[in-house]
Amino acid sequence: MIPTLEWTPAGVNFLDQTRLPLEETYVLATDYHQVATVIRDMIVRGAPAIGVSAAMGVAIGIHHSSATNLVSLTAEVDLICKTLAETRPTAVNLFWGIAQVRDLYTQLAAANTPIPQIKSAVVALANRLYDEDIAQCKTLGANGADLLPREGTVLTHCNAGALATCGYGTALGVIRAAVERGHRIDVLADETRPYLQGARLTAWELLKDNIPTTVLCDNMAGHLMSKGRIQAVIVGADRIAANGDTANKIGTYSVSILAKEHGIPFYVAAPFNTIDLATPEGSAIPIEQRSPREVTHSNGKQMTPDGVGIENPAFDVTPAKYITAIITERGVLRAPFAESIRTMAANSSSTLTTA
Repeated sequence: MIPTLEWTPAGVNFLDQTRLPLEETYVLATDYHQVATVIRDMIVRGAPAIGVSAAMGVAIGIHHSSATNLVSLTAEVDLICKTLAETRPTAVNLFWGIAQVRDLYTQLAAANTPIPQIKSAVVALANRLYDEDIAQCKTLGANGADLLPREGTVLTHCNAGALATCGYGTALGVIRAAVERGHRIDVLADETRPYLQGARLTAWELLKDNIPTTVLCDNMAGHLMSKGRIQAVIVGADRIAANGDTANKIGTYSVSILAKEHGIPFYVAAPFNTIDLATPEGSAIPIEQRSPREVTHSNGKQMTPDGVGIENPAFDVTPAKYITAIITERGVLRAPFAESIRTMAANSSSTLTTA
C-alpha cells in the first residue's frame, strides 16, 4: 500500500506527487496553513485524499491552537475552516472532510468540553477518517471487481488510485481487486494533460503492483477503441451530482462519449461521500480554473508563443447518460441514477447488486 499521507507527532506527512515518478520525497506540514498549501499546490490530490487531508488540516489547526477559552478557539476554527475551504472548489470531499471535524468540534464546544479533550478528539477523528478511507476503498474495489473483464484491457483517465486516496484507490482499487481475484487485466493510462496524472502517477503506482500498464496520449483512445483494444473504461470522480452527472479530470467527458459510441462500458468509482445531494445536476458543479502555466510550460520549458490565450479548466462533467454504473463502497448504482442514489442515501446499509 502506498503511504499517500500520514499523521505523525511532528505533523502531517505527504508524499509529494509533484515530484513523481522520478523522485519519492515527502513534505511535512506542521500547521493548517501548510496543509492548505499542500492541497492547493497539488502535492496531495485526488478527491478522497483531499477530504482526509482537509480533516487533518482542521485537526492540526485545533491541536496547535494556543486559545485558552472556547470563544477564542471557535473564532480560530472558523478561520481554519475558511482557509482550507478556499483551496480547491470542485472536489466535494474537501468540504466533507472539513465538516466532519468542524461538526465534532461544534458538538464538543456546545457541551463545554475542556480544550485538551477537544484537541484529542479531533485528532482521533482525523485518524479514523484515514482508516475508514482505506477500508471503504477496499470494499468499493470488491464491489466493482467482477464488472471488469476476466481478461482484457481497461482504459483509465487521470489517477484514481492509491495516490488519490489514503493508500488503495477507487478506480485503480477496482482494478487491483479484479487482479487479486485472478482477472488478467492490462491497463491503458491516458497521459491526462496538462498535469500528466496518468503518465506520471497511474503508471508509477500500477507498475509497483506489477500490473501491465501502457501510457497513451489523450487523443489516442478513440483509435484504440475502434480497433477493439479496450474492453472497459473506469475513472474516479471529484463530485457526483444527485442525478449522477459526474465531475472528473478534464478529458473524462470526451472519453465517455467515445466509449458510448463504441459500446464499451464506462464505470465511475468513488466513495459515497463524493455524491453531493445538494447539487441537483452537473451544470451546478463549480469547475476549478488552474494556472495557464500548466499548459504553456512542460518541465520548465515554454511550449507556446507569448501572448496566446490559454484555457485550463481542471475538470469537466460527464452526463449520467454516458455512465454505465457508479461503484461505491455501499454498492453499485445504475440508471436511473437519481432514483438509485436517492435510495442508497436513504438507507446507509444499502447494498446494491452488480447484476
